[in-house]
Amino acid sequence: MAAGTALVTGASSGIGESAARRLATLGFTVYGAARRVDRMKGLEADGIGILKMDVTDDASMEAGIAQIIADTGRIDVLVNNAGYGSYGAVEDVPMSEARYQFEVNVFGLARLTQLVLPHMRRQGSGRIINISSVGGRIWEPLGGWYHATKFAVEGLSDSLRVEVKPFGIDVVVIQPGAIRTEWSDIAAENVLKTSAAGAYADQARRHAAVLSLDSDPRFTSSPDAIGRVIGRAATARRPRTRYAVGSGAKPIVYGQRLLTDRGFDRTIVATYNLGAKLAGRRHNANPPANKAE
Repeated sequence: MAAGTALVTGASSGIGESAARRLATLGFTVYGAARRVDRMKGLEADGIGILKMDVTDDASMEAGIAQIIADTGRIDVLVNNAGYGSYGAVEDVPMSEARYQFEVNVFGLARLTQLVLPHMRRQGSGRIINISSVGGRIWEPLGGWYHATKFAVEGLSDSLRVEVKPFGIDVVVIQPGAIRTEWSDIAAENVLKTSAAGAYADQARRHAAVLSLDSDPRFTSSPDAIGRVIGRAATARRPRTRYAVGSGAKPIVYGQRLLTDRGFDRTIVATYNLGAKLAGRRHNANPPANKAE
């Protein structure tokens, strides 16, 4: 599609920041949205509009869309990227936290989509790009609530794609694999805070160790790899419905299709056991420096 106006949520770092920059290089008028505008000063300096937006706050989303329409008269691409990973055993995670993860990862995405659709329908064109995860196709221990949100994003996107196609609007799902962002640090912190002291302590420590590998370039991809694919999805004449991209994404999705559910259960447990050993070896080979008293 020809360049127009694009909105990217969660643009203060990682995939969102990379996507905003990529779309700008492709000729879009880009708005980056996040709760912390101070972390988007670099985007602003490069000519990208910045919006203070919290996807759990309806008023901030309405105000952001209103500003974009007032400035440019249209919105052509919405990249629903805002989200986070809250890990812990289903038994341990407070329901308030489970609900909040759905508010951010699913309901915020859905509400912002509702707000842009009337403008896209009026234009007779538009593209909604939802950032899911390989976690929307697979599962892992201590990730039940996170995976539930991503499975929901997948199903919502599929239904939406059929609903809005008659209006010239495309819906695309991006499924990142392991990416070097602050996401993994937040997830590791959450899993230890939630489940490191109870019946699931061993699993929590293994999971946090594996998440620490997400800072290792041997096992992960950069956010720019996802940004480039988002750019392709935004500009392709006929975009694919799904793009699995980043370290391990395609093999993981393909492997899950081949295995039975119980076969995948065994595979994911074995993978986490091996990953924890690799993380332990890396830690022993590179011990943290002693801090001065």
